Amino acid sequence: MESPSSERIDECLIALRRILRATSMYDRELANATGVTPAQLRVLQLLDFKDNFTMTPKALAAQMGIAQATVTAIIDKLQASGMLTRNRSETDRRQTNLAITEVGRATVHAAPDALQQRFVRAFDRMHDWEQSQLVASLQRVASMLDANDLDASPVLTTRELHASTK
Repeated sequence: MESPSSERIDECLIALRRILRATSMYDRELANATGVTPAQLRVLQLLDFKDNFTMTPKALAAQMGIAQATVTAIIDKLQASGMLTRNRSETDRRQTNLAITEVGRATVHAAPDALQQRFVRAFDRMHDWEQSQLVASLQRVASMLDANDLDASPVLTTRELHASTK
């Protein structure tokens, strides 16, 4: 007979595996529906929700919580696909503004409901103490996996955000 601790370990590993599978399945669903990754979709969503539909790469990287070099690789792919454009700022020639195109807007609107948006809706329905407990538990899991110092943004994906893996 297994010890209660062994059973709990199995339950935790199964829950982690389910989370990873759900994330992987969403990646495939999104790619099939729109041809973009979750990180690329997030860039398009951020541009689509801006009042003037533009943003600088630096501001985008800061908002996503990832390195500017990573954002540049994502931007390159989106620009090559005609989903966004780079334009020199009229007020500061050193600055580049990103603008979403009609193709990019259509992609945002055709995308299936993002996994992180499903999570946010469910999280918002939780009591404050439940939210705090969940955050603490997830932070503990990240620590147990030596993942505290990894570059991460609020985009649920099983793929790396770096261009070298795309």
